Amino acid sequence: MTLTELKYIVTLEQERHFGRAAELCFVSQPTLSVAVKKLEEELGVMLFERSKSAVQLTPVGEKIVNQARKVLEQAAVIKEMAQEGKSQLTSPLRLGAIYTIGPYLFPHLIPKLQNLTPEMPLYIEENYTAVLRRKLRSGELDAIIIALPFTEADVVTRELYSEPFEVLLPKNHPWEKRSKIPISDLPSQKLLMLGEGHCFRDQVIEACPALEANFKDPRQGLIAEGGSLETIRHMVASGLGITVLPYSAIGMNQYAPDVLISRPFAEPVPSRTVALAWRASFPRPKAIEALVQAVAQLKLV
Repeated sequence: MTLTELKYIVTLEQERHFGRAAELCFVSQPTLSVAVKKLEEELGVMLFERSKSAVQLTPVGEKIVNQARKVLEQAAVIKEMAQEGKSQLTSPLRLGAIYTIGPYLFPHLIPKLQNLTPEMPLYIEENYTAVLRRKLRSGELDAIIIALPFTEADVVTRELYSEPFEVLLPKNHPWEKRSKIPISDLPSQKLLMLGEGHCFRDQVIEACPALEANFKDPRQGLIAEGGSLETIRHMVASGLGITVLPYSAIGMNQYAPDVLISRPFAEPVPSRTVALAWRASFPRPKAIEALVQAVAQLKLV
């Protein structure tokens, strides 16, 4: 039994597909299949039920995969402990952020962090909260930037900044004459939103629960979905509807002055709190403090 084999079965449990699991593990599908079969033979139990359409855990397989995940987490801790004898600000830092934060924070954060820690290589990744959570726990990432609420056992969070939401409109939209927009008015418009899986979409619906009815009744035709905030902003610029964006993503300076306008919400203003999360066992507190300091220098609040 090896850590590599444990990584294979944990990844296979997540993907429920040999091809995708092999791709994430950077091996061929036959290599992964043989390794999983070898581990099953060594343990004397079947971990996965295989069919042409699905891969499912057996009851004993579920227990073993859960334990394998814990073993991989502890192995990552051992690697981190080995870094304690080295400078905390010279080893690479692996930082993740959710899709609705990374593109608007990283371009400003990276130069600040490089000024503070010029000898610390930085690797960045953008992904969904669920994927970042898993990679943080497995040790693939050292810290992640997410929107609160975020809870995870043995993970520490620290608030970085809060930002309000605003309404983005095409120029000459009837709401252009308003100084503030009541959030309760959103269901009356064709609203462009992110697809399922994005926490920002959930935050907008939480702030305006009436939007939920529009999803359940497609006949109203009031909501269209986009894959990213950038795509949605371009759709608004094309006159296809309006949207709600976090303040950092408004980005009107990318267009001619007569293309887009934004308006703040009336009280209570919806907002999100952005936070940094890292494992409590992470042995490089100076790297975490450097991150926090770099964000503070951006004066985002």
